[in-house]
Amino acid sequence: MYDTALKILTHYWGHPSFREPQQEIITSVLNNKNVVALLPTGGGKSICFQIPALVKDGVCIVVSPLIALMEDQVSNLIQKGIKATLLPSGSTQDEMITLFDNIRFGNIKFLYISPERLQSQFIQEKIKQLHVNLIAIDEAHCISEWGHDFRPSYRNITILKELQPAAPVIALTATATQKVITDIVSSLELENPTLFRKSFFRENLAYQVIKTEDKLGKLNQIFTKTKAPAIVYVNTRKKTQEISRYLNAQGYKSSFYHGGLSTIKKKLAFDNWMSEKTPIMVATNAFGMGIDKPNVRLVVHLNVPSSIENYIQEAGRGGRDGVKSFAVMLTNNSDISLSSTLLEKSLPSIQEVKTVHQKLYQYVQIAKGELVETGFDFNFLDFCNQYQFIPNKTFTTLQILNNNGIIELNHNFQQKSTIQFLASSTKVIAHATKNTTVKNFIQQILRMYGGIFETPVKIDEFYIAKKLGTTSWFVIDTLEKLAQKELIAYTKATNNAELFFLQPREDDKTINRIAANIKQYIQQKKKKILIYFIS
Repeated sequence: MYDTALKILTHYWGHPSFREPQQEIITSVLNNKNVVALLPTGGGKSICFQIPALVKDGVCIVVSPLIALMEDQVSNLIQKGIKATLLPSGSTQDEMITLFDNIRFGNIKFLYISPERLQSQFIQEKIKQLHVNLIAIDEAHCISEWGHDFRPSYRNITILKELQPAAPVIALTATATQKVITDIVSSLELENPTLFRKSFFRENLAYQVIKTEDKLGKLNQIFTKTKAPAIVYVNTRKKTQEISRYLNAQGYKSSFYHGGLSTIKKKLAFDNWMSEKTPIMVATNAFGMGIDKPNVRLVVHLNVPSSIENYIQEAGRGGRDGVKSFAVMLTNNSDISLSSTLLEKSLPSIQEVKTVHQKLYQYVQIAKGELVETGFDFNFLDFCNQYQFIPNKTFTTLQILNNNGIIELNHNFQQKSTIQFLASSTKVIAHATKNTTVKNFIQQILRMYGGIFETPVKIDEFYIAKKLGTTSWFVIDTLEKLAQKELIAYTKATNNAELFFLQPREDDKTINRIAANIKQYIQQKKKKILIYFIS
């Protein structure tokens, strides 16, 4: 079976051999052993469950905490020609029946699912009918109350073992103490699991903590010596723009990235950084998922990260190609107290959680006792403005509600734009013949996307621009002009989230049930501050 695994690695991933300890992990999984794998960021965790799942008959169920992360992995697998799917939020029962039929009869190899969706008895019955060859628990530290991102819904994952007792389990994480590992094994009820732990030490990555009262001056000094791709992490959205402007004024080329940017602006900043048109990226910790650029030579933290785990993950994006790289933290005497103050301001009280929770239902007009299973278009800043909430504390509150299975927020809602031709094909062609540029544009759209006259179709402005040899701004401008002429309906990707309520509205009763979890979460956050890392 190992030879088959190696052939799959070469065929789909293009690598001639496995990294240490991937081969040993994969061999254990193929021998139906339960495995706990602790591998650093960029250590190739996904391959450890994806390849054994491809070797064996049946489907692999992957439990993951983030919808965006699931979408990213599913997209990567599909691009390789591997059949994979995820259970999307808000699916109707008919849609779920169709999806599970596709898994059973369509040779789909991977089903990604959030821990919250596992609580549905209907979904449990459907999973019971599948031929499951492996259960993979991604970000397994979420199962432990001692982990840096405890998620109570992870405690219920053991239902999978009841539904599919013959399937081995692999639990994967990039950050876990011995206490967390023990908790993972106990919570998942793993009998005699094989533990693989790869050292986080990387000879090619040098860590430096530099104390300075002139951070901007030191940053300028650093970049006079470093011309290679780099990431500068800061702690606020405003600072991403300010530091990027400062670096550009000094003659460097930089982009900025944070969670409040539109999908198109995020994509543009990311593409410019990946292509090294702007080799420096100034970002908040929202710049994380899917970042796999091998030649990042420098990762600078201008502010103290919220935890050691976050720092290790972010710094670990440097030097993934094995070449000498640097992780630099710039700090001064006021940083620790400032970080502690900012953390305190971001942590809500139980009463504040109750208030935000109640206002969420009011915001979308759900009555007491009612459960609405469809999703709502949710504008976070509008919500905060309407009720005069502090954004960072409100964001933490929404994370608490999400992690405890009260709500589900899909931050990648309508990640792609959509278009649909409203005019007849005859009218569209007649319009196109009057303008050569528009004619080429429309012909390219029709070649790329089928069914575009019948229903809205998701499009990628950047991909269209690449095909036409032009810019994404030209594509967007042309689509908007066609929409103005009512030839097409064009809906641009939005940065709103999609909000789902997983429990009926019971206001304080709901929060009282999870009050102990909230208190524990707040205590853990306070303990995780990086005071111990710097002192």
